[in-house]
Amino acid sequence: MHELTRTEAIDLVGRGEAEQELPEKMRADVRMLGALLGRVLRESGSPGLYDDVERLRLATIAAYTDESPEAFERAAAIADSFSIERADEVARAFTVYFHLVNLAEEHQRVRVLRERDGRPEKEDAADSVAAAFVRLAAEVGDDTALQRLQALRFHPVFTAHPTEARRRAVSTSIRRLVTLLGEYDASLRGGADERRAQRRMLEEIDTLWRTAPLRAEKPTPVDEVRAIMAVFDETLYTAVPHVYRRVDDALQGPAAGGRAPIVRPFVRLGTWVGGDRDGNPFVTASITKKAAGIASEHILLGLENSANRITKTLTLSAETTPPAAELDALLQRLSSADEDGAADAAKRAKVEPHKRVMLLITRRITATRRRDADLAYRDPAHLLADLRIVQDSLVAAGAPRQAYGHLQQLIWQVETFGFHLAELEVRQHSAVHAKVLAECVAARDEGAALSTQAEEVLDVFRTIAQIQHRYGPGAAGRYIVSFTQSAHDLATVHELARFAAGPGGTPPVLDVIPLFETFADLQAAPEIMAEIIQHPEFAKRLDATGRRLEVMLGYSDSSKDVGPVAANLALYEAQALIAAWAQDEGIQLTLFHGRGGALGRGGGPANSAILAQPPHSVDGRFKLTEQGEVIFARYGDPNIAMRHIDQVAAAVLLASAPSIEQHNREAADRYADVAATMDRASRERFFSLVKADGFAPWFATVTPMEEIGMLALGSRPARRGLSVESLEDLRAIPWVFAWSQARINLAGWFGLGTALDAVGDVELLRRAYDEWPLFRTVIDNVGMSLAKADQRIARRYLDLGDRADLADLAADEMALTRRWVVEIAGGDDLLANKPVLQRAVKMRSPYVDALSLLQLRALRTLRTGEVSEAELPGWQRLLLLSVSGVSAGLQNTG
Repeated sequence: MHELTRTEAIDLVGRGEAEQELPEKMRADVRMLGALLGRVLRESGSPGLYDDVERLRLATIAAYTDESPEAFERAAAIADSFSIERADEVARAFTVYFHLVNLAEEHQRVRVLRERDGRPEKEDAADSVAAAFVRLAAEVGDDTALQRLQALRFHPVFTAHPTEARRRAVSTSIRRLVTLLGEYDASLRGGADERRAQRRMLEEIDTLWRTAPLRAEKPTPVDEVRAIMAVFDETLYTAVPHVYRRVDDALQGPAAGGRAPIVRPFVRLGTWVGGDRDGNPFVTASITKKAAGIASEHILLGLENSANRITKTLTLSAETTPPAAELDALLQRLSSADEDGAADAAKRAKVEPHKRVMLLITRRITATRRRDADLAYRDPAHLLADLRIVQDSLVAAGAPRQAYGHLQQLIWQVETFGFHLAELEVRQHSAVHAKVLAECVAARDEGAALSTQAEEVLDVFRTIAQIQHRYGPGAAGRYIVSFTQSAHDLATVHELARFAAGPGGTPPVLDVIPLFETFADLQAAPEIMAEIIQHPEFAKRLDATGRRLEVMLGYSDSSKDVGPVAANLALYEAQALIAAWAQDEGIQLTLFHGRGGALGRGGGPANSAILAQPPHSVDGRFKLTEQGEVIFARYGDPNIAMRHIDQVAAAVLLASAPSIEQHNREAADRYADVAATMDRASRERFFSLVKADGFAPWFATVTPMEEIGMLALGSRPARRGLSVESLEDLRAIPWVFAWSQARINLAGWFGLGTALDAVGDVELLRRAYDEWPLFRTVIDNVGMSLAKADQRIARRYLDLGDRADLADLAADEMALTRRWVVEIAGGDDLLANKPVLQRAVKMRSPYVDALSLLQLRALRTLRTGEVSEAELPGWQRLLLLSVSGVSAGLQNTG
């Protein structure tokens, strides 16, 4: 066995992190993983690679700590000295390092959660659903709190927006390393298990090093569907019911499991993967149908396996646990429909009636998956009815623990996931609808032929109808209209659905959802909603759903439209106005938040954002998009997924507490003048940059925006046209992604410094930070964004363009914003009030700097145009490698 030497123990990670106050166990994990990587670089890298990695690593650490121009220039000179082949290897080495640090951090989070759960008298976290219920009950009474708990709804919607820079092969390798790190953690130090785990980790890190880090081609929409299925299979199928169980255990105490749970399933999953065709020509009606089929296959297989496991444990004899009359009747019905199954069940469970029934139920689930029409369940409601008969019979026979144990978990899974797993939502742009409707009218009135695009749009409605018929009405039906600017944009969807159904045909059941994205559209939203609910189809649907209505708000394009500060304020105001209108109309409103992972797209901690929302804009219901790297960060590990769901659901429940609603209302009123000043000043500053002549091509020059489009991230194109002549040509994700790569993160904060300067009163702003939740959320998120930025590196990117005026404008605003954020939040540096986060950022930053210097070199070379045709692929590859590495280091892209 190779013994790790003291020298290897500090390889790659030791010197920089030793000075940071990291948890000891995590520090040990990082040291060990870094040492293994150092060994891999020596064994599998080209000669001298390890030494070159060390030279650059130590130089960037030195430049980060002393901040002198000379130290920075020394680090840059080392990055510039490498051959293109060596730079490629160095970039890959630092990227693998970040993958290892990320998994060590994730492992530490899991370790902390397990240690907390393992304490004999563990306190329920202050931000858990159980704690939120107790606090809410103290304000509104137990009965009202219970009603709100049982009406609670958290609805994450997974999207395929291209922000996950890692290949799936890389992600899979990292998941294997996570498992091995857990085995290493559990082994005895110095023993055979430790040596075996370490040897296997060394093998896996070597595999990770040898795996091509960049996708050879873009994933197809079906590839994206299957990637999301991995999260469901490995995490969500079991994690979601475990959250319900934990909440019920906490609230019922010793009685939990021995009587009916008081918690009702409060998670519903949605997905745009395979359904979102706004700007993605590769998502067709055929793809949508395949996506629904893949999801149904996964959930039915999961339910089948769960039912089979429960069946094996229900070895309760009729003598000790006599069946109720309803169970006998169910057995007769199932046996008549499935004579072969009944004969087999009679042999396998001669004196175990509950097991016999479950055997037949399991066969019907299998038949549903295999599309055996004679035995298949028509819909999830029929399966639930059968399972509840089994449950009630067990309770009547005095076996409540069997009734409310694993069987209850299966019931929760059916209630949560149905036969469709996640509701498949369709999204399309309002302009496409208008164009196709005009074609349909012309075809009807003038006999004109429909274009291929029009036929495809109509096929989508037919596909929705087919999905509803096959998997149930909950499988599809939400139809989002991008860039909704009028009530007519929404009514058009129903007209198209009628055209698709044809004369005498029945359109699918649709919930048409407006997506308000720009500043002007957000302001017009209440008026548009007031008009559309008078429309016959909307009025009919409101009556059918108990006056439920959904409205989606876009964070990305509103921020790109008027800047992040004005967008945040406009979104708050729009929510307040829409919520007030809904209350007046007796409408049960759900606001759907189109948030991204990055701060420029509404990212940041979801629970604190929820608690900062306007009164009645949450009311126990919260829906948001989850995408790219955020999906795997929040839902990739079962323990982290359960914690995340618990935290967000707790905030959703607590947001309607009278004290919180009153606090948010009073704070918004108290600081209305501050908000107005910030809105005006920030917009003027933002427009002075983005509306300057030549801004769009300058932006494309000083960031790797064009090159990001070459990354095979997702199936969706990165921009709407062939070139970027204005911001309107560019999608919000690459807008944010490009600025983060340039280490300036401009999309998340630009204009805030000027806005705060316009207010000018430090004490007033500090009071606002303490008293106004929305303001505090903005300042904290910008603090995190600026902490991940780097002024010196950002300046080098800005100077790539021949516009000193724009470069100075961006750099000056960055410095001004940084000064004000530190002044308001307190301390002597960014994130001083969040030391754990500050340490995590400082641990990573020197290593991100190394990749940024390599990226800058590649970008500078490409921008000069003095590259031979033979050399061009190498420089482009280095740039893309560095983009992938910086994404891993910063842990967010778009």
